[in-house]
Amino acid sequence: MTDTIAPQDITGLILAGGRGSRMGGVDKGLQNFNGIPLALHTLMRLGPQVESVMVNANRNLSAYESFGSSVWPDASADFSGPLSGFLVGLERAETPYMLTVPCDTPRLPLDLAQRLAEALVREDADIAMAAAPETDEHGQTQLRTQPVFCLMKIELSESLVRFTHAGGRKIDAWTSQHKTVEVPFDAPSDDPLAFANVNTLTELQALENAAP
Repeated sequence: MTDTIAPQDITGLILAGGRGSRMGGVDKGLQNFNGIPLALHTLMRLGPQVESVMVNANRNLSAYESFGSSVWPDASADFSGPLSGFLVGLERAETPYMLTVPCDTPRLPLDLAQRLAEALVREDADIAMAAAPETDEHGQTQLRTQPVFCLMKIELSESLVRFTHAGGRKIDAWTSQHKTVEVPFDAPSDDPLAFANVNTLTELQALENAAP
């Protein structure tokens, strides 16, 4: 048994199907970060780590297609959350594994796929989920899971169909049904802003101004 998963066995999925409600309803993935759309930053960092990258988007599909990736909307039109994107990806991917990332984390780790893959194989798990340090309003820092950063087996598709058809919406509630390994990204060499996401235009500007 190999100790990891080859990049050509992983399809990447960028989740860009949200409403962007906290950003005034704009399409978050198309907002510029240092002059380049957020989702394109994500694509450029994720692309070399996997066989191919798909985008899950529910509007401005041609704009996302211009990035050179296939674009798939949710099956339903009610913006029903990341799991709808997961499901689209699991149904469309042609590799044994899928790696999901959101469109609004332009500093995601360049070794994300490698570290998640090594942990998934080592633990003989179904899902590997990233965990990263987060500081709360009291200044306390703790490791927190990042549920939208998941490497999973394609064969989980049927399980997710059942879960969503029963009304399930929360990623953690679904992943808890399967053997899931949490993978820490808290080494001294890890970028503390690797998983920083952008929900408002103010956060976007702050991340632009943060040191690389």
